[in-house]
Amino acid sequence: MSSNTLRQKPSGSNASSFQFVQTIATITGGTLLSITMLTTSVVAGGLVGLAISFRNLPDVRVLRTYAPTETSHIYDVKGKWLASIHGEANREVVPLDKISPELKRAVLAIEDSHFYLHQGINPSSIGRAFKANWENGNVVEGGSTLTMQLVKNVFLSHKRAFSRKVAEAVMAIRLEQILTKDQILELYLNQVYWGHNNYGIQTAAESYFNKKASDLTLAESAMLAGIIQAPEEYSPFVHYKIAKQRQALVLARMRELNWITPQEEAAARKQPLKLGKVTSFQGSQLPYVTDAVKQELIQKFGRETVQKGGMRVQTTIDLGFQRMAEDFIANEHRRLQRRGLWKTELALAAVDPRTHFIKAMVGGSDYEKSQFNRATQATRQPGSAFKPFVYYTGFASGKFTPDSTVYDTPVRYRDGVRGYSPRNYDNTFSGPISIRQALAVSRNVPAVKMGRAVGLDKVIEVCRTLGIKSPMEPVISLPLGAIGLTPMEMASAYATFANNGWQSDTTLIVQVTDTQNNIILDNTPKPKLVLDPWAAASITNVMQTVINSGTGKMASIGRPAAGKTGTTSSEKDVWFVGFVPQLSVAVWIGRDDNRRLASGVTGGHYAAPIWRNFMNRALDGVPVEYFVPPSKFKRPRA
Repeated sequence: MSSNTLRQKPSGSNASSFQFVQTIATITGGTLLSITMLTTSVVAGGLVGLAISFRNLPDVRVLRTYAPTETSHIYDVKGKWLASIHGEANREVVPLDKISPELKRAVLAIEDSHFYLHQGINPSSIGRAFKANWENGNVVEGGSTLTMQLVKNVFLSHKRAFSRKVAEAVMAIRLEQILTKDQILELYLNQVYWGHNNYGIQTAAESYFNKKASDLTLAESAMLAGIIQAPEEYSPFVHYKIAKQRQALVLARMRELNWITPQEEAAARKQPLKLGKVTSFQGSQLPYVTDAVKQELIQKFGRETVQKGGMRVQTTIDLGFQRMAEDFIANEHRRLQRRGLWKTELALAAVDPRTHFIKAMVGGSDYEKSQFNRATQATRQPGSAFKPFVYYTGFASGKFTPDSTVYDTPVRYRDGVRGYSPRNYDNTFSGPISIRQALAVSRNVPAVKMGRAVGLDKVIEVCRTLGIKSPMEPVISLPLGAIGLTPMEMASAYATFANNGWQSDTTLIVQVTDTQNNIILDNTPKPKLVLDPWAAASITNVMQTVINSGTGKMASIGRPAAGKTGTTSSEKDVWFVGFVPQLSVAVWIGRDDNRRLASGVTGGHYAAPIWRNFMNRALDGVPVEYFVPPSKFKRPRA
């Protein structure tokens, strides 16, 4: 709706009021003036004197570039809404031409029907308000124009006082001199409070009627316009009967102004209204995911910007895939409970090796019961799932191959008072053994010896290269996973093996745009070769043996896959971390109180089947791909 459709030629008393405003503007040179509580009989000298007392008012010129705080929204990779982030104000800014003409007419009819005629103040309203306030001894009626309401909402306190009303008038006239009427109306409709933490017409329309501001009907517009004076009291969610009375009042005013016909008024009163629901604090569809996204955003931009900056965040997550993963983990949790593993929790992290985009992240069996995200926040010992990092370091040194011999024989290291003697899970020794076999059957002693041979500092350096940030110390037991890592760190690190040493930053976010659709964060993958390709392909090849004939046989999925079981010596944590060329997944089982699960619980018998079942679902319809063999790459020199 053009502003011209609301303009009327002043006549009668309206004409004299219009001339009065023009006279005031001329007398004061267009600066620092006017008071709402004065009648038209106040002399020009008095106006100037009062205006001078308001030299320190806020500078309304900032509204030329003013951007109201706006709600940020999080979407899945296909654009489906997941969650919204905001502080007190839930707002989405829309241009004036995207707002229903009916809504604009309804608001002006009830709030300021002379909006396109005055220059910031409406003398006829001032006189009426002055009389009411004089008779009551305080401010009971405002006489505020829409422009005055805008400056009050943006700059001034809402405490009713004579001085504030004067300030409103002075600033309103200033504002009318620097912004067009349409600009002021657009700011107002995006700034005003509509109840239930909805600020601006777009979120109000979505909340009350589940539609965009551009699609509001006359009946809906009239009800929304009636809410403005007392949003919580007149809300149809709270008092529908009162809201209907307010709607009728607005429609009657529109008819009096000849902005609608009597027939249109009657039809709007009778139109059934389908209410939406309060949307300001609705929950997330994927809370584990969106909580993590918020934290990543806050780290990059700060909490204030995230809550008020109107960001549009595209995540790497597919809503359907993530829900499948969450349902799957919940079902597996119930199955473990039936097997007697009480108080057990699970976590799952899935990363695409080609992009390092996070594809699924399940922080526990039930977000409602626990918001702790074990996929990203629980640092638990990975046990033997750490060994591939040690053997990769050996391969990258050029001194070892998968067929190199290591010795599974007793050894003792000087460490503390008693020293340290690593043992295997079954308390036996196998003697000379190949690295392939040592990893396949998860022998501990050879891994410790390999760590000593290549240097524990070098192993830690490899882990840092793989993106692992958890604290590490070069203790002798490090090769057995005697440090805390998260499932996400494990899935991400293994993903680099799956991609032959190529790595991008692991992230939940594809890109972020601002309110003007400018890209302010672009996580388009920028792969870098961070590992030796031959060594990465070699460790992948050895980990295939883990699944084909080693401790991970229960993870077999009928296609090329590589992985490693993990079981801590105290049976507090069990893992299976594995991958195909298109997906790397870590599964962890443990208890939040860090107590023992049960005797005989291992990664191979508990975590591996869960990994297998998930991969079968995740890869349904995904073509089989084969790993690149080590022979395709040049072996590094020792």
